[in-house]
Amino acid sequence: MALQTREQHIRREKATSNICTAQVLLSVMASMYAVYHGPEGLKKIAGRIHGLTQMLEKEIVALGLKQVNKNYFDTLKVAVADSKAIREKAEKAELNFRYLENNHIGISLDETTSLKDVENILSVLGATSSIKASKAEIKWPGSLIRTSSFLTHPVFNTHHSEHEMLRYIKRLENKDLSMVHSMISLGSCTMKLNATAEMIPVTWPELGQIHPFAPADQTLGYKEMITNLENWLKEITGFTGVSLQPNSGAQGEYAGLMVIRAYHENRNEPHRNISLIPASAHGTNPASAVMAGMDVVVVKSDAEGKIDVADLKAKAEQYKDKLACLMVTYPSTHGVFEESIVEICETIHTQGGLVYMDGANMNAQVGLTSPANIGADVCHLNLHKTFCIPHGGGGPGMGPICVNDKLKPFLPGHAVVKTGGEKAITAISSAPWGSASILVISYAYIAMMGSEGLTNATKMAIFNANYIKEQLSKHFKILYTGTNGRCAHEMIVDCRDFKKAGIEVEDIAKRLMDYGFHAPTVSFPVAGTLMIEPTESEPKKEMDRFIEALIEIRNEIREVEEGKADKEENVLKHAPHTAAVITADEWTLPYSRQKAAYPLAFVKEAKFWPTVSRVDNAYGDRNLMCSCLPIEEYSKAEETTA
Repeated sequence: MALQTREQHIRREKATSNICTAQVLLSVMASMYAVYHGPEGLKKIAGRIHGLTQMLEKEIVALGLKQVNKNYFDTLKVAVADSKAIREKAEKAELNFRYLENNHIGISLDETTSLKDVENILSVLGATSSIKASKAEIKWPGSLIRTSSFLTHPVFNTHHSEHEMLRYIKRLENKDLSMVHSMISLGSCTMKLNATAEMIPVTWPELGQIHPFAPADQTLGYKEMITNLENWLKEITGFTGVSLQPNSGAQGEYAGLMVIRAYHENRNEPHRNISLIPASAHGTNPASAVMAGMDVVVVKSDAEGKIDVADLKAKAEQYKDKLACLMVTYPSTHGVFEESIVEICETIHTQGGLVYMDGANMNAQVGLTSPANIGADVCHLNLHKTFCIPHGGGGPGMGPICVNDKLKPFLPGHAVVKTGGEKAITAISSAPWGSASILVISYAYIAMMGSEGLTNATKMAIFNANYIKEQLSKHFKILYTGTNGRCAHEMIVDCRDFKKAGIEVEDIAKRLMDYGFHAPTVSFPVAGTLMIEPTESEPKKEMDRFIEALIEIRNEIREVEEGKADKEENVLKHAPHTAAVITADEWTLPYSRQKAAYPLAFVKEAKFWPTVSRVDNAYGDRNLMCSCLPIEEYSKAEETTA
């Protein structure tokens, strides 16, 4: 994953992976399940599930029915006389089976299944008496029995009481600087408030415990929520069709491009495979185009960071017979609105192509303009950014696509549940509506904000960015602005001149940790820069703290420039300073502990201590390292079990 992510920014149009939002939050939940139960706990859970399944099979056979699966863990396939009659009886008993061809049904058990549940299943299948639980020996097929050890790391063998688990999770949490501490100004990542009122419904079993393929008449509430959300997103984007299937922004890009390909193929123009992509586009754009089978042609930026319209027109003309689309990010990752965006879209349409608008920066558009208004044909929306699904740590993400009438017939379908248009492309996600349970977050956000609130949020995001820009422009060079000297919802601070004094942008990012701030986006989309995005969530007081910290860091850089501080032995080069460093018996650095740990008065009020000091980022990027136990430890474990 590390290499795939890096290639987006290094290889770009040659990249073969568009990996973007990983479902990290969900994987953390799964890993904590393993931490709590450990190998022995997981074995007990598996044994109970398999034991109940064996019991169920035994009783099914006693009823005169045939169980087809020779080997199984938790799932049985049963031949019945009339699956339609079984279904009617099962649904009256509030049970859902899987209904297969030729009067076969599938039955799966899990760790929540009780003996009473098994009795209910058997009752539907024709049993007239209850069963008695017994401690029968659980039989596993010999060829499937695992002999090697697993989950041998101490973390999976330590925290098996609720109190231990609570403390372990809290210790991990204490190491993370999050938005409960300070603003996180990650440009292009929209780290903003995820209100509790929006998040609470995710915990409701009515949403979280619905199977993706549950019968439609059992999910009418979900259907209403999904339909309302789709209609709201249509209104916001100006489009007429929506697919909520993509599970990330990058997956949305891929889905949108595949819909464009289907459109051209339907018009007997499958040869249209050129995607024009501006140099200012998101890193995943070129990789998504390559994954969709397109060839990428990069369009230059002008001196002001905008799309070079002359270069775009020349390349659109050059490739007009093969032009499939333009992928454009609006506003761009350079933090400016493309003032020629309508002309740009018209140029592509004139040459027979379509326009894909990357909606990653949609929080600078909502209520003020729209993808349809500028002339785009399809866009994706990062619900985990603009529409308040948590974005930090990799997800969970949702990247639905919205399309105009031209592309509506080609929206993604699904093999199990009817979705998409009449000429639907194949599913791009295993579930018909992606991670459907987290859609309620965006639903609640839009419902509570309303049109006026959403528009004001957009205005405040742009206003806040320009406030920070104006304050910092007295001390730093702001790389790009529009004709009127304004930025969009984010800006790029140019730190490249500091190289003359030996200070890298990485040093500024590390030093911000001593002030209690997460660094902005570093060296993207321009190397040696900081991309800052405050969002609409931050009050003036918090932005002023951030501004004060950056100005003080500029003063620290000036000390190096003027020779008052050594080029190597200075507070930036040694940042961040951990509690262990500050409290060490010996202090050999040429500046004070006070300057290192408490550079401004506000830092003392609620000091956040980084737990790790300076690491070699470049070495870490080039040398993937496992944090597991040494391989020798696993060898010892194998010898012990043998």
